[in-house]
Amino acid sequence: MRRRMGRPGLMGTMARTAVIAGTATAVSGGMRNRQQAGAQQQAAEQQAAADSNAQLADMQAQMSALQAQQTVPAAPANDLMSQLTQLGQLKSAGVLDQAEFTAAKTKLLGL
Repeated sequence: MRRRMGRPGLMGTMARTAVIAGTATAVSGGMRNRQQAGAQQQAAEQQAAADSNAQLADMQAQMSALQAQQTVPAAPANDLMSQLTQLGQLKSAGVLDQAEFTAAKTKLLGL
């Protein structure tokens, strides 16, 4: 049988269409997979950034708490100094004598 030259027959056209459709499906599937992988990677990066921000906020809160604890004891020391200064001024003004001054100072110092 002689082979015909020119346009393909019905079977040839169907085969060519099947190949083209299969190729298009494979390409679109690959693109979809790449897009999904990119979206998953982006979501993972965002989650990691959120976790990092949460850890940073926790650390800052801990630092603030530590700084607040460190400043609290300093206030009574300043208060004690001001009270001792007032006692000294009262003694030098003649309001308190030596015995009263010593008793008040001992009481303030907790001795």
